[in-house]
Amino acid sequence: MSDTPIRHYCTLFDRNYLLKGLALYRSLGQHGGSFVLHILCMDDVVYELFGRMRFDNVRLIRRVDFEDPELLGVKPTRTVAEYCWTCTPSLPLYVLDHNPEIDLITYLDADLYFFSSPEPIFDEFDDASILIVEHHFAPRFKQYEVNGKYNVEWLTFRRDAKGLAALRWWRDKCIEWCFYRLEQDRMGDQKYLDTWPTRFTGVHVLQHVGAGVAPWSFSQYRIAIRGGILNIDEAPLIFYHFHSFRCLADGRFIPIADMYLQDAVLPDMIYRPYQFAIDEALSFVRQLEPDFAYGLEPAVNIATPGDAAMKAYWHVPEWCRTAIRTLVPRSIRARLLRAFGRQDHRGSI
Repeated sequence: MSDTPIRHYCTLFDRNYLLKGLALYRSLGQHGGSFVLHILCMDDVVYELFGRMRFDNVRLIRRVDFEDPELLGVKPTRTVAEYCWTCTPSLPLYVLDHNPEIDLITYLDADLYFFSSPEPIFDEFDDASILIVEHHFAPRFKQYEVNGKYNVEWLTFRRDAKGLAALRWWRDKCIEWCFYRLEQDRMGDQKYLDTWPTRFTGVHVLQHVGAGVAPWSFSQYRIAIRGGILNIDEAPLIFYHFHSFRCLADGRFIPIADMYLQDAVLPDMIYRPYQFAIDEALSFVRQLEPDFAYGLEPAVNIATPGDAAMKAYWHVPEWCRTAIRTLVPRSIRARLLRAFGRQDHRGSI
């Protein structure tokens, strides 16, 4: 009998991320051992559909039960994405407050997907109180570190004074300010993490190279299958962050933004299983709801003015991009991205 404890994870998403959330859950089911996934349902569609799925190891949290006066007070001032980020630190606190038997809670972004067991992460975490994961930007994207050195994709907190102190501080900061812009050393819910290694004790920065690989980092690694195991350099790939992955209504996908492929080739051995997982998730959901189409973009939107502009930007020489970043204020660049419908949830040009 395994001595591995039941792992408790939490995540949040709305109907437009439901397929990705389901793919995340199934990948945990394949690789995560004994676990419970606590899902904050950001709308009734998620609550109703996951309720009909009747997964034994899923705990659904209704938004109406989760929201407190402080969250409701700032909600009108935030976009949908900004409000989700505002809620992020409150979710692990909520799970711990309502489940006194849980000692360790891990927040996961809904667009993660597991390729192997996460236990090496917990082994490395050992007796620390807080675990954070670096972006590990490839050299070409190092400039993005200004938006946050660490990624809010996997965060583990222990129910002790150190872990709870960090969570409560982060919650207070996100309620005070959590917007999609870089301002006064703040950016969404993410840049607050920059100070944690010096602000709090008991913080461990994950070293495992196979955890948190993403569009902004994969190009610097050797990706290969050895002995049937997908490896990043010499380590098994534990999970990949499928940031900017888009699903089209005609069954096709836009797996990655053009900016990440200027000098790299899409790693099919990573993306193909995820496309299959999303297809399977859609088939499963449509057994319950035949007309389900949330999160599927109309195929006519596959080439938008924003796509063309971004493609052009990433195909001009580097000195041109440097000039743009130097001469055009960040606030104007952000407005242009929003106008083009290409707002990125974790960074800007």
